[in-house]
Amino acid sequence: MNAKPKSTELTSTSLRPPVRTGLATIGLALGGGGARGLAHVVMLEAFDELGLRPKVMAGTSIGAVIGAAYASGMAAREIRAQMQEILSGRLDLMRDLFTARARTLPRVSRIFPPMNAVLSPQAVLEIIYPARVAREFADLQIPMKIVATDFYALDARIFETGSLRQAVAASMALPAIFEPIMVDGRAYVDGGLVNPLPYDLVRAECDITVAIDVSGVPVPAPNRAHPTATESLFAASFIFERTIIREKLKTLQPDVLIQAGTSHFQLLDIWKIDEILAAAIPAKEELKVKLDRILGAETLTIQMTETRELPVSRSETATAVVTAEQPRLLRRLKSLKRTPKSSR
Repeated sequence: MNAKPKSTELTSTSLRPPVRTGLATIGLALGGGGARGLAHVVMLEAFDELGLRPKVMAGTSIGAVIGAAYASGMAAREIRAQMQEILSGRLDLMRDLFTARARTLPRVSRIFPPMNAVLSPQAVLEIIYPARVAREFADLQIPMKIVATDFYALDARIFETGSLRQAVAASMALPAIFEPIMVDGRAYVDGGLVNPLPYDLVRAECDITVAIDVSGVPVPAPNRAHPTATESLFAASFIFERTIIREKLKTLQPDVLIQAGTSHFQLLDIWKIDEILAAAIPAKEELKVKLDRILGAETLTIQMTETRELPVSRSETATAVVTAEQPRLLRRLKSLKRTPKSSR
C-alpha cells in the first residue's frame, strides 16, 4: 500500500447520511462485469442519498471489489473519489504496479508472476484500496457474501468468513489477466464464471432483493465485419455472463433489477471511469424511484400482468408494479406495517 497516492483520500464517515429506520430490509447484489462495474459506485450513491443501508450484500468480481469497500463503512462518495484518483492517473498507476513488481520479485506472490497471468489480484487490491477497507469479514459493518469459482471443482465457493481481501482477490481473478488465488490448497478464479449476479445469495435474509447488473455485450467495430482474436477472448465473458443471468431470471427474480447502462463499455475500460460513472446516472435515478416506491408506500396493492386473487385488504389502495417474485415482498411489507416499530 506504500505506492498508492494518498492526497485526496477521504476518511469521514459523515458523508453517509443517517440511516432511515423502520423500513423493510434490503439485500443488495452487485454483479461482475470488469470496468463496467465501476457503475456500482453510482448505485451505492443512490442508497446513501436515500438514507438506506443494505442488511446484507453479495458481490462477484468488480461487485466484490466495490461492495467490500462499502460494507467496510466507506460512503459511496469516498469510494468514487478513491477510484477516480487511482484510475484517472494512468501513468501513476502503471508506475505503482511496476514498483510493486520490483519490490515483490523475491516473493512467491509477486504482482507479475511468470507463466500464470499478468497481474496478482492481491497486489492490485493493496494498491487501490485505502487502509479503511476491512481485511477480515469479521470487521465488516454490513455482512457480505463473495463469490469465487473453484477452478478444478467447476463450482462456486461462497466466502463469508476469514480473509476478506483474499476472498475479493479470488472473486476478481479473471483468467489470463489475474493469477488464480490459492485458499486452503484450492485454486480460485473469477466468480463471474459461475454466478455473475448473486442476488440468490441474499434473498433469504431480507425483505427486498436488489440486483445491479453490469454485464456487457460485444460492440462491433465500424471498420471491420468480425472481431479480432483479442476481442473474441474478452467478449466471451460477456456471452457466458449474460447467458447465466438470463437463465437465472427464468426461475428466480430479484424484487428490483437494475441494468447499470454501461454494457457498451469493454471489460478493461478502467481508464474511462468518468464516462462509465456518467453513463450510470439514469440507472441511479431509476433505482431511487423504485426503492422510494417500494419503501415509501403507506399501502400496497399489486398490479400484475396476470390477474390473480391476492390477500390484500380493501384499505390498501396504492399500486405498485412488481415482478412474479413480489407477492413474497407484499406479505413481508404488510407484516412490517402491522408490527409496532418498537418491536422490530
